[in-house]
Amino acid sequence: MSFKALVCSLAVATLPFVAQAGDTPAPEGAYVYFINLEDGQSVSSPITILFGLSGMGVAPAGTEKENTGHHHLLINRAPMGEGEEGEMDFGILSDEHHMHFGGGQTEVLLDLDPGTHTLQLVLGDLNHIPHANPIVSEQITITVTD
Repeated sequence: MSFKALVCSLAVATLPFVAQAGDTPAPEGAYVYFINLEDGQSVSSPITILFGLSGMGVAPAGTEKENTGHHHLLINRAPMGEGEEGEMDFGILSDEHHMHFGGGQTEVLLDLDPGTHTLQLVLGDLNHIPHANPIVSEQITITVTD
């Protein structure tokens, strides 16, 4: 048994449900993007951030519906897949660097301190796990002025 299979077996034995990346497919060509922000842009805080999605629909977390997902915003951390161990397999964390929009929200009013910040959008499936073919925006850098 592989290490990953063993970990999954143990997790299933101790939790009511554990999903893995690869469980939820996404349509070819689907993508997420920032509607109102560009890499290198200077902004004032608080800032309204609008999430764009093409080729799929948005549904609240826990909703099992083909070709849907919900948004996650990564703030001031490594690009998705280069960050936390297992995030592509077992789900996106929930902390000051990982905002979940499990209600199906498509925007947020965010109060950021002055300075440089990185932002990236990730679509999660019904269990907050990236799709089998992850739907991830480019990471952008913005500067918040005072």
